[in-house]
Amino acid sequence: MAEKLQFDLVTPERSLASYEATEVQIPAADGDLTALANHAPLITTLRPGILKVASETGTQEYLVTGGFAEISDKSTSVLAEKAAPASEATQEMIDEIVADAKRALDNAPADQIDILAKQIADIVSLANQLGLRA
Repeated sequence: MAEKLQFDLVTPERSLASYEATEVQIPAADGDLTALANHAPLITTLRPGILKVASETGTQEYLVTGGFAEISDKSTSVLAEKAAPASEATQEMIDEIVADAKRALDNAPADQIDILAKQIADIVSLANQLGLRA
């Protein structure tokens, strides 16, 4: 039986999830990573994507737009800018996320343009994974 770790997902508005998990797949800014029990301590930023959490009851998927994850040997905490269960994602949510990203890109200083353009590409990929359009 796989060892467990505490998983928590929170946004500025609410706590979205809190339960024991066996693994957490994180869309990190520098590439996907998987947190398991006894993981070395790590803090990473998130990119827009699907966060997957495996537990004894199955796998739950969450849409996240950014934020950061803190991983320790006994827990993984994800502090997301925006998050929702992937099953509840709507075209309206994606449209709002895209509009926010385009506004940020339009007002970005020159040294941030590449980063924000990558974020928009990640949002397009996220929408495709959800069967929606960006």
